[in-house]
Amino acid sequence: MSAGEVAAAAGALEGRVVLVSGAAGGLGAVAAEAAAAAGATVILLGRKPAKLERLYDRLATLGPEPLIYPLDLVGATPDDYATLAQRVQDELGRLDGVLHCAADFPGLTPFELADPAVLARVLHVNLTARAWLSQACLPLLRQRNDAALVFVLDDPARVGHAYWGGYGAAQHAQHGLLASLHGETAAGPVRVAALQPGPMRTALRARAYTHQEDLEAVDAKRYAAACVTLLAPAGAVHRGTVWAATPTPA
Repeated sequence: MSAGEVAAAAGALEGRVVLVSGAAGGLGAVAAEAAAAAGATVILLGRKPAKLERLYDRLATLGPEPLIYPLDLVGATPDDYATLAQRVQDELGRLDGVLHCAADFPGLTPFELADPAVLARVLHVNLTARAWLSQACLPLLRQRNDAALVFVLDDPARVGHAYWGGYGAAQHAQHGLLASLHGETAAGPVRVAALQPGPMRTALRARAYTHQEDLEAVDAKRYAAACVTLLAPAGAVHRGTVWAATPTPA
């Protein structure tokens, strides 16, 4: 975010507790930084403690002291997510938002040649793990007057073609999950929405496109403000929708 964007977002998440999954990733890291700058206490969920610790140091200079919660979504069970939610309740007493940024994409592969174990992992991380984490956190989110459950999705029109396999299938499935959850929560305090950013320069995208041919991708930082908006009360206008946000100016 630019200095002006940070200033505009200052206080948007004041006093709130938000959990960012995939916090060490391309969008997860900059979204966590933006949320901290906006006043949130950020729970950094990821599988690489060293990267989370470096991110922790950056966030500590921007806003309230963050928390680190190392967890590998590949092997985590529903009980692990329940334990996470209980620890958040015990240590912080509240949860105001969840931002699902964690993703897994092994690269473009003919479906017939895909390793079954890899296919199962990709479907799990991009769909089942997000569902389990949401299940565990919903009781905490419902305790707030306004809370946000936000999914970061890829454009199904782009990843629904040949060779995208389990990753593309999971993106389509999440649209169904989003619609179902919105239908169940529309009358309550939990807002369910999705962010569909445009192409971003991340390690995940680099597995499908070379730097030389990827002229559309922009820095993930340009979507950090959109993440803050969806987590903040201002995100209520996007309730139940997939927001195809435009990047902020470079």
